[in-house]
Amino acid sequence: MNRMQRIGSTARLSGMHGPAANLAHEFARVRARSVELAAPLSAEDACVQSMPDASPTKWHLAHTTWFFETFVLERFDPGFRPFRTAFRVLFNSYYNNLGDRHPRPQRGMLTRPPLAEIHDYRREVDARMQRLLQDEAAHVSLRDLVVLGLNHEQQHQELLLTDVKHLLSLNPLAPAYREQAPHPAAPSAPLEWVEFAGGVTAIGHRGTGFGFDNESPRHDVLLQSFRLGSRLVTNGEYLQFVERGGYADPRLWLSEGWDWVSQNWLAQPIYWRRDEGTWKEFTLGGLLPLEPGLPVVHVSYFEADAYARWAGARLPTEAEWERAAAACDIAGNFADEGVLHPRAAPPGPGLRQMFGDAWEWTQSSYAPYPGFRIAEGAIGEYNGKFMVNQYVLRGGSCATPAGHIRASYRNFFPTSARWQFSGIRLARDS
Repeated sequence: MNRMQRIGSTARLSGMHGPAANLAHEFARVRARSVELAAPLSAEDACVQSMPDASPTKWHLAHTTWFFETFVLERFDPGFRPFRTAFRVLFNSYYNNLGDRHPRPQRGMLTRPPLAEIHDYRREVDARMQRLLQDEAAHVSLRDLVVLGLNHEQQHQELLLTDVKHLLSLNPLAPAYREQAPHPAAPSAPLEWVEFAGGVTAIGHRGTGFGFDNESPRHDVLLQSFRLGSRLVTNGEYLQFVERGGYADPRLWLSEGWDWVSQNWLAQPIYWRRDEGTWKEFTLGGLLPLEPGLPVVHVSYFEADAYARWAGARLPTEAEWERAAAACDIAGNFADEGVLHPRAAPPGPGLRQMFGDAWEWTQSSYAPYPGFRIAEGAIGEYNGKFMVNQYVLRGGSCATPAGHIRASYRNFFPTSARWQFSGIRLARDS
């Protein structure tokens, strides 16, 4: 990102989600969820930054508040005053048009302001926002910015979880973010191949409800006939790749991927551990036995691509994925389920796990759709300038808030990123 290398972009809204009272309720709900996710953490947990690509929980809580203070209150509150002038710099992420920013790799150095003051910041901004949202005649541009801000905050809720997981994984005590029972052993449904006919298909946001700007414009693409794996690749299947020398065979890897594997002495996914001959996996519930029937997660694009080649398949394009997902219900294992880890694919015909469980790598480079235009002003920096050197992922994960995902949603990361819940769905030519 990278800020998730930016899992988002500007809004394309058609109308609004109901009256102001409903928006005020949704604002309160989403904002409360961020605080709830941070609750299991100590002040020390919330301050530390485990790597430059991750951010401290305290920073996530402050930055999402900064968004509403800067883009909404500063513009629409006639009595606007900043909570603290210094916060404009401290919690600006990458909006160059808004002035100076605190260096991203040094966010973990911000022991001051303390966590308690960040919660004060949130409470004051929330109260001022609620006063604005009580106005039934609120200007449509205000309401559109609030909806964008809520979707932005939901992105940071997912980042909060993935960043905390990376942080805790570095602790020799392997502490749990939240205690939970070990995942029950569950066999995965057999992998089948689902056929899709070629032809012209439309992809992109349909123009109703909320959508980020990188999902538009909707446009036609020509697809050849293809097949998709009926479910995500499992730990057990990926373990065969590991134990049969997949990480030691340069023929399976892209050149840059092989350099990455070699330079970092990689031999398994980031959260896998081998303890006295037994494989374990670090989860948000701590270090648990590796369950072979659960989807493999936290693999990079390089790893997903190499595994697909080893398995005699390939990764789908994002157009193939969206063509297939358009006919699927948007239901699955999301963060609201409380599991915060992938589940085994359920039995049944057709495609499973298209939404939730794990973000699915595609072979599509993250680029603008035909006709894409960057929005005017600082808000235009949200997305367009990140459309280079990254690949698209689809479908959401077990850390994604329910209701936040849709078939046209485009996530994106650089090829070596693997601290997010990223997994693998295989594809083949027909």
